[in-house]
Amino acid sequence: MPETDDRTADISRIRHVGSFRFWFDSEKWEWSDEVAVMHGYEPGEVTPTTELLASHKHPDDRHAFDEMVVEMIRRRTPFSSKHRILDTSGQVHHVAVVSQQMLDESGSPVGAEGFYLDLTGYDEEAVKDQVDEHVARFRENQGVIEQAKGMISMAYGVSPERAFEVMRWRSQTANVKVNELAKNIVSRVHKYVVLPDPARRSFDHLLLNAHEPEN
Repeated sequence: MPETDDRTADISRIRHVGSFRFWFDSEKWEWSDEVAVMHGYEPGEVTPTTELLASHKHPDDRHAFDEMVVEMIRRRTPFSSKHRILDTSGQVHHVAVVSQQMLDESGSPVGAEGFYLDLTGYDEEAVKDQVDEHVARFRENQGVIEQAKGMISMAYGVSPERAFEVMRWRSQTANVKVNELAKNIVSRVHKYVVLPDPARRSFDHLLLNAHEPEN
C-alpha cells in the first residue's frame, strides 16, 4: 500500500497508527496489530469481521457505520470518517479512518485499504487540523475522480466503470496518479472542450425538463 504508507509516515507522530484492508465481495477484513490493540485485543487474538467492528462502535456512531459499510459495498468505494470506538475494557477511543480503493490487475475496485488514527487524549488544534486536512484531501480526490468519470462517460457514451478503466489505463501509461489525472481533466475541460450548439441545446432541453417523468 505505497500511498497509504506514505500518508501514515507523514502523521505517525500524532498517535498510534494502524492499517486495515477490506474486500467488497467477501466482506473480509484485515487489520494490523496496532488496530487490534486499539480495540483492546492482543495481536492475532481475533479475526476482524464487520459484526465485530460494528460491536465496538460507540452507540451514537453505530448506525452511521452500518450505513457506511452498505454504501461502500454497493458503490465499491472507500470511505473516510471520524468516530468513536469502545475497546474491550469499555474505554472510548476517538479515531479517524482514511482509506483508498484497492484495485485488481484490470483496474477494477475490489476493496478499500487505509489506516486508523487513534486521537484519544490529543486535543491540540494543530492535530485536529492535520487530521481534518487528510480527511478533506481524501474526499476532494474522490470527488474529482467522480467528476472526471462523469465527463468521460458523457464524452464516449460509456459506463462510469468503463470510464474509470480508461483513467486507470492512462494513469499507468503516463505514469501519473489517477487523482492527478482526474484533477487535470476537470480543471482543463473548459479550456479544451467546447460543446457545439446542437449538443448544448439538447442539454438545455434535458436540464429544463429533468423534473418530468421520462416517456
